Amino acid sequence: MRRKKPFSNEKKIRDSILGFLKAAGLRERFDENLSIAYWDTTVGKEIAAQTEPKKVVDGIMFVKVDNDAWRQELSFFKHEIIQKLNDKIGKSAIKEIKFY
Repeated sequence: MRRKKPFSNEKKIRDSILGFLKAAGLRERFDENLSIAYWDTTVGKEIAAQTEPKKVVDGIMFVKVDNDAWRQELSFFKHEIIQKLNDKIGKSAIKEIKFY
């Protein structure tokens, strides 16, 4: 009896979903919004506790920040955060972060 490779069905399902999203013109938005799901693990607990990613529009992520001091501090690390998010997504989906 031949055994299936582990996770082969999961890969087929993932590929089917991603294929559908691409055909429907939604793949780019899906990739952009992955950044919201990855926010906490990307920035760490301390920053995640002070911030809340709200939405992504045309590659621009909008992040609510608890106070001006944190907003200023995060502006210094913006490019590093963008790079880490894009690395997790696997493509350059996020081009800018607006802290407010």
